[in-house]
Amino acid sequence: MSTFEELGLSPEICQAVNDLGFKTPTEVQQRAIPTILASQRDLVALAQTGTGKTGAFGMPVLQQVDANSDNVQVLVLSPTRELAIQIEKDLKDFSRHQKGIRTLAVYGGTSIGSQISALKRGVQVVIGTPGRMLDLIKRGKLDVTNVRSLVLDEADEMLNMGFQDDLDAILHDTPKEKQTLLFSATMPNQISKIARKYMNNPEEIQVSARNSGALNVEHHYYMVQARDRYDALKRVVDVNPDIYGIIFCRTRRETSDIAASLAKDGYDVDWLNGDLSQSQRDDVMNRFRTGELQLLVATDVAARGLDVDSLTHVINYNLPDDLEVYIHRSGRTGRAGNSGISISIINTREKNKIRALEKMSGKDFIKQDVPSGKEVCGVRMMDMVEKLRTTEVNEKQIEKYLPEVYERLSDLGWQDLIKHFVSMEFNQILEYYEQAGDINASAGKSNKKNKRNSSNKGSRNSGGRSNSRSAEEGFTRYFLNVGGRDGLNPARLMGVVNEQMNGKKPDFGKIDIQNNFSFFEVEEGFDSKLFDSMNGSKFEGREIAVELAKPDTNGASSSNNNNGSSSKRSGKGKRKSKGKEPFAKSSGGRIKKKRKADVYA
Repeated sequence: MSTFEELGLSPEICQAVNDLGFKTPTEVQQRAIPTILASQRDLVALAQTGTGKTGAFGMPVLQQVDANSDNVQVLVLSPTRELAIQIEKDLKDFSRHQKGIRTLAVYGGTSIGSQISALKRGVQVVIGTPGRMLDLIKRGKLDVTNVRSLVLDEADEMLNMGFQDDLDAILHDTPKEKQTLLFSATMPNQISKIARKYMNNPEEIQVSARNSGALNVEHHYYMVQARDRYDALKRVVDVNPDIYGIIFCRTRRETSDIAASLAKDGYDVDWLNGDLSQSQRDDVMNRFRTGELQLLVATDVAARGLDVDSLTHVINYNLPDDLEVYIHRSGRTGRAGNSGISISIINTREKNKIRALEKMSGKDFIKQDVPSGKEVCGVRMMDMVEKLRTTEVNEKQIEKYLPEVYERLSDLGWQDLIKHFVSMEFNQILEYYEQAGDINASAGKSNKKNKRNSSNKGSRNSGGRSNSRSAEEGFTRYFLNVGGRDGLNPARLMGVVNEQMNGKKPDFGKIDIQNNFSFFEVEEGFDSKLFDSMNGSKFEGREIAVELAKPDTNGASSSNNNNGSSSKRSGKGKRKSKGKEPFAKSSGGRIKKKRKADVYA
């Protein structure tokens, strides 16, 4: 095993690496650093997320910077703001003992003026997203004519995000005589084209298998009917009380819908997608990194650059369309010597995707049964008991209250006292899961037992899909002209309603998603507000119509409401959850409408 000194790195950089606590270089660092230092030959490095890529290109290019010149000598292009910020932080750390080295991260969603001012003062290393970097070049504020090293980090993701034209423009403006370093987890055709067009006979190194996953990660999957996906997610989270993880969704809308549902159910959760401003993204990420948030619901793009070593789980609420993205997702856990679990919730038509992932990654995917309500209750109860047992007692703090407490509880024996305590803590969770059915599904078969729990009418997650024709007491039943074929599910339905309605949001009762239409219940007293805000708005391009549901003998429903007004509304805020279930930690999630950022998804 080589040392950093043996790789040819300067004493200043080796000292910085030692300060950071790194003892031995990773495989990609061992292979890339000597190549970059030994010649000006271009390099294509294929390595997965979390393998030390930033150090592999960062340390050698910093060593080659002329600190006596204020010219921009190194460009590092990254797909997202978060990753650009993370790379700049790492490069600052690596160069802490090199005098005169200045770095700058440039990205959208923040003032371009401050970035221009920093460029005027002189920097040698610029890290940024393609859109902002090209903008600065076109304005004449970023001079790239003296660039010696050009790094394309996570190049496959930049292409996936549609940055091909921007990359072409930036690369075209840089000198032909430079060293180009391309780092990517995969080698799609577009990357090969860039290598052929802009690189000169590049050397290629590949760390481990091109599409393999992290060694410390177990891969599990749960198979349910599509309509039971959120219920399965909730049970998986409930049965892992100490979970600290990311839930990956396909779309921005889905992230906010799922996060809103989990927040209503009491979890410390927030969401991360391209609709957030930079300050909002920073706030979410800081709270997640510090453990204030237990769960983060994110799109693939938004989670780039989120470097957290202690994640216990990654949950794929939906498998990605491009299965190679799964490798990126699963690599977010099982880092820095820790173990992790990557979970996928699939429907009965996605079994072939699991087989493809097994072949791609060379890993076995373990089929797990979605836990029953009884299993969830048992795990949560024993977790609570263990925390109670290990709670440190500070007698000085409580001693003045103990005599009255003893007196009030004197008529209860210790067994009765335990029963009272358990009942107080768990009546609601036991009631919630009392009628929870088996939602496991078998591929190719209809699972008639897949019924959601309908006992908890105030729950944000569908609260049941019974075909009962009358609303529960205190709730009103509505007909909606959008159904499963439009991509509607309970979480998205609730997200749409809450997004369109101003002010106080209703609690939901039963939700029944059919193929072409749906029924849903909300607490009484919201008729006018619901009709006014929902009718005329759109879901996936289809105009929404909401009516009071009126049962008839044929089981059909609804007549038009007489509330003729309708208006399209947008930008309504999502509320912060007030209530919380007893089986969650706390309701910490800020769920509210965010301003769309000016760069990327």
